[in-house]
Amino acid sequence: MSERRKSAVIIGGGLGGLFTGAILAKEGLEVTVLEKNATAGGGLQTFRRFGETFDTGMHVVGGMRPGGNIWRICRYLGILDGVQLMDVDDDCTDRLFFAEDRRRYTIAQGREGFVESLARDFPHEREALQRYVEAVLRIADHTDLFNLRPSASGPSLFASSPDFLMAATDFIAQFTDDPRLRAVLAYMNPLYGGRPGQTPAYVHAIISTLYIRGASRFVGGSSRFADLLAEVITSHGGRVLTGDGVEWVEVSHSPSPSAGGARGRHVVNVRTRKGIVYTADHYISAIHPCTLMQLMDERAFPKAYRERLNSIPNAHSAFSLFIKLKPETFPYINHSEYYMTRYADVWNFSRADRPWPLGFLFMTPPEDCHAGCTSVTASKALVTAPMPFDMVSRWASTSLRGEGTGHRGPGYEAWKEEMAAALLRQVEDLHPGFGQCIEAVNTASPLTIRDYYGAKEGTICGFSKDCRNIALSHLPVVTKIDNLLLTGQNNSLHGFCGVPLTAINTAEAVLGMNYVINKINSCAASS
Repeated sequence: MSERRKSAVIIGGGLGGLFTGAILAKEGLEVTVLEKNATAGGGLQTFRRFGETFDTGMHVVGGMRPGGNIWRICRYLGILDGVQLMDVDDDCTDRLFFAEDRRRYTIAQGREGFVESLARDFPHEREALQRYVEAVLRIADHTDLFNLRPSASGPSLFASSPDFLMAATDFIAQFTDDPRLRAVLAYMNPLYGGRPGQTPAYVHAIISTLYIRGASRFVGGSSRFADLLAEVITSHGGRVLTGDGVEWVEVSHSPSPSAGGARGRHVVNVRTRKGIVYTADHYISAIHPCTLMQLMDERAFPKAYRERLNSIPNAHSAFSLFIKLKPETFPYINHSEYYMTRYADVWNFSRADRPWPLGFLFMTPPEDCHAGCTSVTASKALVTAPMPFDMVSRWASTSLRGEGTGHRGPGYEAWKEEMAAALLRQVEDLHPGFGQCIEAVNTASPLTIRDYYGAKEGTICGFSKDCRNIALSHLPVVTKIDNLLLTGQNNSLHGFCGVPLTAINTAEAVLGMNYVINKINSCAASS
């Protein structure tokens, strides 16, 4: 008889759970993914409103241009041909608007494109821009995991670059004294929950590098990508089970086989809301670590570990508008637009003591009909504004479970209408006459994100990284429970690049150091 296949149960079917599950399933493990929502995908999920399909997250992705790190992972998984993407315009990957002085800035793709596009507005800073881009790319190049390079110490997003753990604000300030240019160079920090004097330079550099190298967007909804990852799991004999989340993780303190018979903490099984019990050799949590702790006895983790997790601040949440547009009224825009109120507030999106909104991200999602076209109109628009969870804390005790729209009370509904109106006033400032193009609007608040994803305080970027105490916010995938691993945005880096890289880290904790990295590189070399 052949040896029994090792098995893994993954708690949570978001991007981290699906990528980790796909890797492990491809490498021979029997994988079961348990997702509480009706569909898997996490930030890749879509929903239908007003006859339109809207993405819930992952609106813009990096690393998917040919040869990019996530492109190579997808090639290894065998899903590359099924991925439907549209590259943003190379001559304008992003456009910025600062209401303070009515200035617009265009960011072009590529090392030279980035420098030249900003040098038009800051001609005396050309040399500074060149040095800045070189430093950003150097940090990314020194990071083995980001470049899918084998490492003697195992996969990690840490590197020895002297700028690596500098505060991103200080890193940018090395290159220019111009406060406007400093703010422009930091324009993407709402995407990673940037905080002044805290967010490490490597977070800023890695995410900036992804967009400098070229960004892409999912065509027709990001859930198609989630389906591809799920198909990898099922095609290798695994399961992706939805609509029945884990409600309890049973942990014992008895001798365990994986610990060589030594006494230690060991997951025995997990139980879902429907009362179904699952057992496996390995258990992997792809949900927020603080949410995970609520699913087990408090003795499962040491007190110091629990206190540490609960003390880590979370990055900000967001308030979003999902807008259906009247037919043939608004153009399709093949790049993202950032609206900023004041240069001095670029780093203040996480602060509750500032007026809201300080700015937003605006985009028109691509559909199949937009491929290769330049004059097509948009059918919908997305507006996402960073928002501190404190703004909804008065309704924090409410929950979506088993309830319909409006259950949080009339005060909450009135507040959402007020926030939507404030946000739309700023959109009107960016695009005069936009209000006349709107047919219908759906809103989502930090509470929506918290309840839908199970993310503590509705964080969209996971734990906030702090260069002053990086050990606090850098969470290893290995835990004090011998057969429980972590994966997802709270371990190293969030987003469409960071989460798959962490999935490699988690998978190699099961399969062996550099095992997955070598498989990915071998696949690239043989094709």
